[in-house]
Amino acid sequence: MPRPVEPQTSATKSETRFASMLDRVTVQHWLTDLVLRTLIWLTKRLPYKTRVRLMGQIVSGGIARLAGYRKRAERNLALVFPQMPKPEIRRLAKAACDNAGRTVIENYSLNDLVKVVRQGTISGDGMTALRAALDVGRPVIFATGHFGNYEALRILLKDQGITIGALYRPMKNTFFNAHYVEAMQSVSGPMFAQGRSGTRGFVKHLRAGGPLVLLYDIYSGSSPEIPFMGQPTRTAQSIGELALKFDALVLPYFCIRNADGITFKTELEAPVEGDSPEAIMLELNRRLEQKVYAHPEQWFWIHRRWKNILGVSSN
Repeated sequence: MPRPVEPQTSATKSETRFASMLDRVTVQHWLTDLVLRTLIWLTKRLPYKTRVRLMGQIVSGGIARLAGYRKRAERNLALVFPQMPKPEIRRLAKAACDNAGRTVIENYSLNDLVKVVRQGTISGDGMTALRAALDVGRPVIFATGHFGNYEALRILLKDQGITIGALYRPMKNTFFNAHYVEAMQSVSGPMFAQGRSGTRGFVKHLRAGGPLVLLYDIYSGSSPEIPFMGQPTRTAQSIGELALKFDALVLPYFCIRNADGITFKTELEAPVEGDSPEAIMLELNRRLEQKVYAHPEQWFWIHRRWKNILGVSSN
């Protein structure tokens, strides 16, 4: 005799819906990764300069528009520059997406990127302080934002025998995240995933005197609000907290894309000091602001940097 089917409870129905949703997300992520892998593979068949320019055009003209990144960038730009004419906002949003596309394919073209980056040098007041810190084994935190191509410094310092680890936030798309992290790890030092295990490794590396880089321009919902680009936004205090706890030297740096769209100039600035995590982060925000005001098309305006003002769904 067939066994009677028990009616689903509301809890069971919710679990079924959740599992179904996870399946859809997994398939969507797998398909997205497949498209991106294919695109990266195809463009890497082209000469380096051609592939960099083409990927910028593909992302800014197609992918960013379809994914809503262009609109998000326009909203962020309108928030920060309320008097800016709409055509200029649209131009900058497209240019920022172009820079993002170029950065992705550059980081997947490591051998070529290294050759290009080596054409430049490191300028700024930070090198003397860096050498002094390394000589005595003082921990060093390199701080930057998603600006230009932020990997250039790690390449240049690796050539000088200085390997830099990095703490990163894993992408929601685990398929894409796996090979992207692998590509980034080959740039210089170890990569530590944000989370309990990764943070332990990150702190252990720092305590042992290993230089590390942190990108600090992502919205952090559990952090205090401090000004950035004239608007309050939640900013992680990690760099300031680690600097004070381990007496680490904090060096802001910026890898600025030159007018040719291919080469870079890398600036390692004077150390940032402060008597509190917030004071350190305020100064780091100010340093990044200066670069964004000078080169607005090179910052990643596609991030949800002002969720506290624009909200999640609209930004």
